[in-house]
Amino acid sequence: MKAISRLGFYGAILSVTGVVMGLTGVGTPVALAQNSEVPTFAKDVAPILQRSCQKCHRPDSLAPMSLISYEEVRPWARSIKQRTGLRNRMGVMPPWYIEKDIGIQRFKDDWSLSDAEIAILAAWADAGAPRGNMADMPTPPPFIDVDEWEIGQPDLIVSSPTIEVSGSAPDWWGMLGQVETGLTEDRYVAAIEYREQNDLERGVKSDTVGGLFVVHHSALSSMGPDDGPADVYTWPVHEVGRNADVFDAEAGPVLKAGSRLIFPSTHLHSNGTDTTARLQVGFKFHPKGYKPTKNVELLFFGNGPDLDILPMQDNQRMDAYFTLPENTKLSVYEPHMHAPGVRMCLEAVWGTTVQTLNCSGYDHNWVRVYKYADDAAPLLPKGTILHLTGYFNNSPTNRNVADPRNWSGSGHRSVDNMFINLLQAIYMDDEEFAAEVAEREQLRLADGGVDIGCLVCGTSEAEDAPVNAGGGQ
Repeated sequence: MKAISRLGFYGAILSVTGVVMGLTGVGTPVALAQNSEVPTFAKDVAPILQRSCQKCHRPDSLAPMSLISYEEVRPWARSIKQRTGLRNRMGVMPPWYIEKDIGIQRFKDDWSLSDAEIAILAAWADAGAPRGNMADMPTPPPFIDVDEWEIGQPDLIVSSPTIEVSGSAPDWWGMLGQVETGLTEDRYVAAIEYREQNDLERGVKSDTVGGLFVVHHSALSSMGPDDGPADVYTWPVHEVGRNADVFDAEAGPVLKAGSRLIFPSTHLHSNGTDTTARLQVGFKFHPKGYKPTKNVELLFFGNGPDLDILPMQDNQRMDAYFTLPENTKLSVYEPHMHAPGVRMCLEAVWGTTVQTLNCSGYDHNWVRVYKYADDAAPLLPKGTILHLTGYFNNSPTNRNVADPRNWSGSGHRSVDNMFINLLQAIYMDDEEFAAEVAEREQLRLADGGVDIGCLVCGTSEAEDAPVNAGGGQ
């Protein structure tokens, strides 16, 4: 299927159940307790919670309960064991779904738990959740306020039109409107982040993510005062649970002077309470004088018209393909499905070389962006075939599905389906690509490992021919 560039993208949501465990990059993973030593809260569990849970699980934050003190955590010990033990499957906490036994494992802002950490939490719960010596408690980490931005204070904040969502209203999908940015000069964007602001009380559990949100999804475009329809720029989308987008340093997109933001497709859902909300868009700019050397390529590809999700069946598979037109470095892996979606894999094929770049679980209630580490971003020569595989569970065992007796095809509602990966990338010419490959080769030789994602590293094609030569074209 042809990649969808500058896509006006749509989405939807069903309700979420369970607790929300956010993450922060504070601290380092702890090791398993040695020998037969029983893990304790103070020594073993608290460091994990500080790094991986307390950003959301603290007073006046997003989660319905605090996980700071022993007294707060102890009643949830069994639940913590169960939810963290899901690993990459729907409902896992913290919400990180990359499968750790296949593909690339190095990502920026990786908040997932290691197998050792999961084992510690399970052993602690099984032992009766002992307190331990409180002198072993680590120093509480500094958290940003829940109202602060992940990208730091934005240089520009623009709010959507106000949204009124009745507590009993049906799902709504449509154009939200447009607003002026007030920008007086062109500025290049280093990062973008979305935040829903509403009048719901924090920490109150309802049938939406964190009990707080009525906007599942919103596309965003910008248009300068002299732009025509062909000049409209599409930004990464807002989705429930989605983390901020930080662009590659060499590929900051421009937000034009006098531009306006357009919300061409927004999906709203009720939560049982009359809610007034708006979607804030925060832009972090590069310093004045910055000039990008590359463009952000939005390689949104997948399958829509051929989706055929049968009722009362698990393990339904869909496939899609896309051939890269240029030498490419992938920056972002972001699966997108709807309520029946449970898993997605991305495979790269170049000549006789076949590599699974990543497999991940999927939960329609928490959509994640996975930003590759700089030294792990896939380097794919021109002609590489990207193969996308999706798995759907439209059966009573999938709690996200409202009624598994219904067939569904492509559509914008949660009871409809999508099968797309929202890849972000940059294109490179042969010389630039060869330089990136050479640098990656040196890293590979230094650590003695295999570089998954660098398809030409260590191949005869890379040594004896142009990097985009060979099969797969």
